[in-house]
Amino acid sequence: MPWILNFAYAALLLAVSPVLLYRRWMLGKYRDGWAEKLWGQLPERSDPNPCLWLHAVSVGEVLQLRPMMKLLATQRPDWDFVITTTTRTGLDVAKKEYPQHTVCYFPLDFSWATRRAIARIKPSAIVLVELELWPNFVLTAKRLGIPLALINGRVSENSFRGYRRIRPLIARLLSGFDLLAAQNNEYSDRLLALGAPRDRLHITGSIKFDGVRPDRSNPKTSELREFFGIRPEEKVFIAGSTQAPEEAFALDTWQTLRSEFPNLRLILVPRHKERFEEVAALVASRGLPLLRRSTGRVPDPEQVLLLDTLGELGACWGLADIAFVGGSLTQRGGQNMLEPAAYGAAVLFGPNTCNFRDIVEQLLARDAARVVRSDKELTSVVRELLKSPTTAQELGARAKSFVASQQGAAARTVELLLSLPFNDSTSMPNRRAA
Repeated sequence: MPWILNFAYAALLLAVSPVLLYRRWMLGKYRDGWAEKLWGQLPERSDPNPCLWLHAVSVGEVLQLRPMMKLLATQRPDWDFVITTTTRTGLDVAKKEYPQHTVCYFPLDFSWATRRAIARIKPSAIVLVELELWPNFVLTAKRLGIPLALINGRVSENSFRGYRRIRPLIARLLSGFDLLAAQNNEYSDRLLALGAPRDRLHITGSIKFDGVRPDRSNPKTSELREFFGIRPEEKVFIAGSTQAPEEAFALDTWQTLRSEFPNLRLILVPRHKERFEEVAALVASRGLPLLRRSTGRVPDPEQVLLLDTLGELGACWGLADIAFVGGSLTQRGGQNMLEPAAYGAAVLFGPNTCNFRDIVEQLLARDAARVVRSDKELTSVVRELLKSPTTAQELGARAKSFVASQQGAAARTVELLLSLPFNDSTSMPNRRAA
């Protein structure tokens, strides 16, 4: 199997290489980390302490680890922690969030890369966030006797349909895990249907709920409020984690409502850093003044505000009276709406939220969020909430209460992780896979 997979991966990499090269030269992407990704040249660990390797694909998964990392570092202060990620933005945020730990790229699933990466890290156990089933990596870890855990496990409906077509392979991979921690009953049932061992499967809830901040007076949010020059009497409308054309929709809403609500401020937060300049140009093309987080500060109540930095959206949501969560009026499938909900903002999102279907269903069942199906409806609903502050506050209060009621998954997950069958002898100081 390893060499069949290697051949398939190599063919795929060759097929997409023109796209990769284009994005490298034109967009500045994929320029670093190739030694780690392609050859498994992760930082070599020589410390004999036990080591927990946690893999989080991108920014969202990296930030989910925060409450767990605090608990783990407190309960196991003598352990080493290695955090890997797949994307550049994920790597940047991980380095910022966990400067005391080793942070690097995850290897591509070539057999030589996975063997060398594991040999260099020498982990006592490996933790994968949500659903990362890379065959060569999982089977190599299993062959070496390294405990494997899947935490915050989720299987979307689309993924479930795809995995069922290759169920024998998926069942073999899932059988290699010592711990499978699913977010809810639905995901647990899908894992069972794919062949997960029932005795290793647990339902913990989602650690996403534990990673959100409920306190609007936290230092980071206060710093952003001061930087953007937002006054207490002003109302703040944030369009966050957006994709094109959602920024244009938010600008249309703000420009339409400004004459009626002169104290309304707008903050735009694009999902991807590659679009920061594009969104800044969009604002400029309308002749609107702009204040960017990445530049000098000259606050003006007429400015559109652009958060063009990484890792600050979570704190920025704490400024929102009304929060539109992007990727939902496009085909992206939505982005995480728990952060603005935890702050008690009036949360809005479009109809395309399949990536967060379970959370959306629970919010809507509690009348704790609103769906807007078009740019015109976005303007209409924002106007309604501004005209009726009590309605907006009640909507936000129900959202905040829901988030608080769901917390505790991080502690349950850490308890399960610490029960894995590993100790100092499995830290592999002398065991080599390459």
